Amino acid sequence: MVLSTFIAVAIAWSGPGMRAPVSRVAGAQMVAADIAVGVKRNPNMAKLQAGYLFPEIGRRRNAYLAAHPDSRPIISLGIGDTTQPIPTHILGGLEGSAKRLGTKEGYSGYGAEQGVGDLRAKIASKLYNGLIEPEEVFVSDGSKCDIGRLQLMFGNAVVSAVQDPSYPVYVDSAVMMGQTRPVDSATPQGQHPGIVYMACNPSNNFFPDLSNTPRADVIYFCSPNNPTGATASREQLTQLVQWAKKNGSIIVFDAAYAPFIKSAGTPKSIYEIPGAKEVAIEVNSFSKYAGFTGVRLGWTIVPSALKFADGTPVRNDWNRVMCTIFNGASNIVQGGGLACLDDEGLEEISTLIDYYLDNAKLLRETMEALGFTVHGGADAPYIFVDLKGKSSWDMFSHILETAQVVTIPGAGFGPGGEGFLRLSAFAPRAACVEACERLTAMFKQ
Repeated sequence: MVLSTFIAVAIAWSGPGMRAPVSRVAGAQMVAADIAVGVKRNPNMAKLQAGYLFPEIGRRRNAYLAAHPDSRPIISLGIGDTTQPIPTHILGGLEGSAKRLGTKEGYSGYGAEQGVGDLRAKIASKLYNGLIEPEEVFVSDGSKCDIGRLQLMFGNAVVSAVQDPSYPVYVDSAVMMGQTRPVDSATPQGQHPGIVYMACNPSNNFFPDLSNTPRADVIYFCSPNNPTGATASREQLTQLVQWAKKNGSIIVFDAAYAPFIKSAGTPKSIYEIPGAKEVAIEVNSFSKYAGFTGVRLGWTIVPSALKFADGTPVRNDWNRVMCTIFNGASNIVQGGGLACLDDEGLEEISTLIDYYLDNAKLLRETMEALGFTVHGGADAPYIFVDLKGKSSWDMFSHILETAQVVTIPGAGFGPGGEGFLRLSAFAPRAACVEACERLTAMFKQ
């Protein structure tokens, strides 16, 4: 009786302009129809031109497996996810922190939003050799999250510049924040109006022509670069800092792949460049250092000398953002971060990095032997393969279907990535060797 009364009321309310909340009753179960609330969608979300790159790769991989259930195992040279176990000493730091929480003396609740003081000091001394102060270090749950929070701090009135190709988060978060205009017929293919795309390709050694680049408020720059594997020289980074000073811009320097730099004299931090503390923020992460992709621990450096146009220290606003929408990184995970920066931890990190760099060397040599022009893979874990004008999505599909190897199409990193393919060196060694054998057999047919 109650159910029938409810249905009658529902039908009565579904007059002109109304959506009926109930479309079908099966026994005592009511199934909702197409219900829309009165909240308008954020129009910036509709500006995004495609789904986020890496879930789309996963979707296509899964679709292939569903259509070919008897396929040999797929090898992933795609997403840059580490595969080696967390080393013993670093793992001990995580375990010790977890165990302390089970004791009355060692239990801790909320921590400082900026991070444990000992970890901030250790990052400043061990990774930056005192170039920055501990109070300029903000520990977080990863650089990707910090990029989004930086966009929130900057707001929607700024103009952002990105390398093209580049890590998709810079562009997508700018679009979500409202920094761009809707795409129209005059918009170059794959670009969002309102963003400055700095072309980085073999013709300019993957470093933008700053003399012909329009001014931007915020410049996102990644070195070693994802996806190209290019590493900026000291001279190039000096140009970038000087250009930012001239234009009154802020550099957001993504140094997530810094530990892969082995070449002497190549900067691992933007703060190795004189004057950078006045114009640059640096984001970084333990993800690639120590295999913390699933553990989640990173940091952002905001120098005290960096100020907005009205003289407000940028650090003050960043601190407010972190205190308002972040409760600090996990106490357990920060214990692992402290272990990473012990001498034993740094040695374990070096061993991990060498392992992945050996994979990169193998991938690079394989693709070169097959006649491809290859970039990256020396001071970076990514190999950027020139497809000589061929479609990167077509090549992704061809390799998946023929060799059962997942790669990443360059077009997913922006219009400048079309015609290239990114290979990741983060696979286990045996899988990397087999992938090279499969690719060799495929391209030599």
